[in-house]
Amino acid sequence: MISNSSDTEPSFIKPQGATMRSEVRVIKLVLAGWFLAIVGFQLFAYLLEANYSALLLTDLTFFNLPIQFWLTGQLLPLWFVILCVIFNLWMDRHTIQSSEGSLRFRIKAKTGEDE
Repeated sequence: MISNSSDTEPSFIKPQGATMRSEVRVIKLVLAGWFLAIVGFQLFAYLLEANYSALLLTDLTFFNLPIQFWLTGQLLPLWFVILCVIFNLWMDRHTIQSSEGSLRFRIKAKTGEDE
């Protein structure tokens, strides 16, 4: 019989094992947060423009920048960096927790020294 290689290879679409499923779940949450921020800020800017005839968009400034520039050009890259930091902190914590049961090598103390 010919075995299907897709059954044994790990996949992002069909993760195998609890560890990979939790990693894929966190990746999906990070991507969802990134997508919601992009769509939400663009929708917010559109609604401000549609409801207030663009007067509010030109009048609102934050650190001497128009609010729509701040939201799309400054805050979204900052949000991306924040999501990356959160993801890396989670992965570090997850790696430490998963290696708790692994074999650790210890340096033996010399005789006569406190352990």
